[in-house]
Amino acid sequence: MTSLARPRVLVAEDHPEVAKAICRLLGLECEIVGRVDDGSAVVEAAHRLQPDMIVIDLNLPHVNGLEACRQIAEAYPAIKVIVFTATNDPDVRDRALALGASAFVSKTSPDADLLSTVKRLWASP
Repeated sequence: MTSLARPRVLVAEDHPEVAKAICRLLGLECEIVGRVDDGSAVVEAAHRLQPDMIVIDLNLPHVNGLEACRQIAEAYPAIKVIVFTATNDPDVRDRALALGASAFVSKTSPDADLLSTVKRLWASP
C-alpha cells in the first residue's frame, strides 16, 4: 500500500442523518465502501467488502455493535474496528477494546475526533 492510499471504510450506524454526517466527514480523506444500519448487515458487509476499517455504533438492531465487533475481530483480524457511540462509559470502552476494537470514540466527548482516529490507525501498522 502506498502512502497516498486512502483507507476503505465501512460505516455501521442506524440513524440515517448521523450515518450521512459520518460519511461526509470521512469521505474527505477516506473511501466509503458501504453503509449499513444493523449489526447483522455489518458482519456480512465486512465479508463482502473487505474494508480496511469499520466505524460501528454500539446500538444497532439485530446484532449489537459489541457482538458485531467481536465477530469481525475474530473472522477478519486485519480490519480495524472503531467503535463510535454516544456512550462515554469506561467499562463499555474497555469491553469493546477487549472484544477486538482498535479504538473507541465517544460521540459526546468534547475531544471526539473520528477523522483523526481513522488517520492515526491508518498510519499505524
